[in-house]
Amino acid sequence: MSLINNPGVIRLIGCKGMLGTELSQLLEKSGLPFIGTDREVDITDMAALNASAAGQQVNWIINCAAYTAVDKAEDDVEFCRALNTLGAANIAAVANSTAISNSDGARLIHISTDYVFDGKGERPYREDDATAPTGVYGLTKRDGEIAVLEKNLRSYIIRTAWLYGKHGNNFVHTMLKLMNERDEVKVVNDQRGSPTWTFDLASVIITLIKAVDSGKEIPFGVYHFTNEGNITWFDFAKEIYRQGREQGRITKDCAVNPCTSAEYPAKVKRPGYSVLDKNKIKAALGIKIPAWDESLKEFIKNCAN
Repeated sequence: MSLINNPGVIRLIGCKGMLGTELSQLLEKSGLPFIGTDREVDITDMAALNASAAGQQVNWIINCAAYTAVDKAEDDVEFCRALNTLGAANIAAVANSTAISNSDGARLIHISTDYVFDGKGERPYREDDATAPTGVYGLTKRDGEIAVLEKNLRSYIIRTAWLYGKHGNNFVHTMLKLMNERDEVKVVNDQRGSPTWTFDLASVIITLIKAVDSGKEIPFGVYHFTNEGNITWFDFAKEIYRQGREQGRITKDCAVNPCTSAEYPAKVKRPGYSVLDKNKIKAALGIKIPAWDESLKEFIKNCAN
């Protein structure tokens, strides 16, 4: 972690979550000075946000903090909105007022979600497609995007989907555990999207920061990032099983069978189609994005518990 008063630091909010932990480790390896905060700093409290960075000269703020319990959000509307909308607005305002040399504020990277769309699309969603969230979580994240762009024009919003990583509960960890315990797992086959490894998302965030700091013109605004390719959760589970067996992470036979979303009723209907178009970020950064199954292989090999 960076030392206090190190000029030009990155402020990472939500540093202990699944993505935030990955980012913390990559920032350390990259030699980029940063300050990490998590729940000890209340993002709904402007005074607390300002006090937590007093005396720091901040070039960038990365906001990984969010309320992500999709079903629980339906009964926890006030707190979900406080974190995803008010909290995001506060962070953007703090970034806008942070004084750094030769600019009018810190740049902000804010993480958002495919849930801002209704999931009824038939082609990959582009950044300028109309949003239409169907539940409290998606609505508060969409409103958070709007608030961020209103409060700080120097913002990059990165929407992602189907995130998994070493440092949090996620689909891959769950499947590996269940496949080692059960003779059968049933997985929905009517929701399509792109699995995304936190390492790849964290890497592209650092690539963006380095590109801008080196003088490259990257327009502010909304960008999409997931791993390449798209599949159903059932397809994803089958590949987890295949690679898990191949790499010795799964040690018993387990049948992977498809089912419908209707067989697993939930308070919020999951998007049927969550594929995001990534041409904008690929063109802006000149990057090649790894395929979802390639990243899964690396994850299971090196990171899976």
